[in-house]
Amino acid sequence: MTSGPLSARVAGICVDAAARIGGPTRAQLLDVQRRLDEPLRVAIAGRLKAGKSTLVNSLIGRRVAQTEVGECTRVVTQFRYGTSDRVDVVRRDGSRASLPLDDLGMIPQRLGVPSHDIAYVDVTLTSDRLRDLTVVDTPGLSSTNTSVSAGTRRFLFNEAPIDDDIDPDSAGALSGAEAIIYVFTQSVREDDVQALESFRSMSSRLSSNPINSVGLFNKVDKLAGAGTDPWGVAAALATDQRRVLRRVVSDVVPVIGLLAETTEAGRLTAADCEALRELARLPESERLVLLASVDLFATRECVIDAEQRTRLLRLLDLYGIGYAIAALTAQPQLATGELLRMLLAASGIARLRQTLEETFRWRTDAIKAGWALSSLEKIASHAAQPRDRELLRDAIERVLQEPEYHRLRLLEVAQLVTTGAVDLPDQMEGELTRLALSTDPGWILNLPGAPQQHLADAALQAASRWRAFAVAGASPAQSRVALVAHRGFHLLSQRMRGQAAYS
Repeated sequence: MTSGPLSARVAGICVDAAARIGGPTRAQLLDVQRRLDEPLRVAIAGRLKAGKSTLVNSLIGRRVAQTEVGECTRVVTQFRYGTSDRVDVVRRDGSRASLPLDDLGMIPQRLGVPSHDIAYVDVTLTSDRLRDLTVVDTPGLSSTNTSVSAGTRRFLFNEAPIDDDIDPDSAGALSGAEAIIYVFTQSVREDDVQALESFRSMSSRLSSNPINSVGLFNKVDKLAGAGTDPWGVAAALATDQRRVLRRVVSDVVPVIGLLAETTEAGRLTAADCEALRELARLPESERLVLLASVDLFATRECVIDAEQRTRLLRLLDLYGIGYAIAALTAQPQLATGELLRMLLAASGIARLRQTLEETFRWRTDAIKAGWALSSLEKIASHAAQPRDRELLRDAIERVLQEPEYHRLRLLEVAQLVTTGAVDLPDQMEGELTRLALSTDPGWILNLPGAPQQHLADAALQAASRWRAFAVAGASPAQSRVALVAHRGFHLLSQRMRGQAAYS
């Protein structure tokens, strides 16, 4: 997720302004510039016990984040790429206390620093999955511990860059997420929507509203009765949840986080798989009784000892165990590797990764530039010197007038349309979405392989259609969207004509 032209332009503003501004404002500008060169920072948020840390481990591909409630789950923890595995507890005064991972390769439950002195925990790992993505695990937003919730909100909602009580290093690390995965289970509450609305409001400043949030419907296996498939119910509920959250997330993805963590982190051993094979050889009547409840599976007499069965429950829960036994019953010679691939597919994590690829990777440049412009506006509003405020605001305004910035406006109106806030005919909605999400003119215009001049003409025709729609028959909201699309296609036409002239 490397920086693109929008991010580079904003980074240039930071460097130029920092050369003419001193003091704390200069440090904040250089911090924004540094952040633009870093991987996209994605925060995992949600209420307590929603399975956030389990998801973090799935995304990293290692079981490093503690999933049991303890000291380390009460503070913000960021996971980023490094050349060695390292855990640093960063105090509010900027000092660091280094800790080793525990014997299981996880963050220690005890951090050795009073929680009120901890700004965040900084974890570097030699995981290739973190080369272009920094993952941030946050405490529960609905925590009854108000300091826990307040710490999470400060991180998510970008308050750290202007907090005088936090040193520059801590401020840099806690200066806000650029994208968010919001985790919930089964029902969406009012405070869930409020939290996401807050994030959306923060990211919408300067008319920049990239589609930078995804809802994760976790623990869908809990919807299943004994031996039943939960995915039909999960799909129906996810559709309902998309309607509830349509103004604050781009999509809702159902997933079984525990199953994803176990398979992605390689926790299922050969002994575990052999135990599953033994269970699959039992008479059907005995299997049905064992899988009827967690208590029966854990305590009933069986050829597999209770300790091994308890471990399987921790790794797969009842649904994952039942799924594996069914697969092995149907195919007794099923290879262990193939069983693991089937369990991974059953977790739903592949769909989540695809969604993240489409939602975040393609839009990284716009997301990061939008975040940075919001940060610059906030820095300008708190600058001590009027001259510094005017210098920053003039620079921001120049960027807003540049054609490249129009990509952010396209993402904003595309979100309004795709979430149903503004209705458009299906064909126009599809055309607008393609324009917002891609720079490939052939794909945008449904003309793959067409010559550049043909594409330029088609883009100009599309601009004319949107202009005509804006001034004749459109509602005020539709007209505003149509005028943004009109300019987008007009700029695309100009770009294609320029390329045709030099080809």
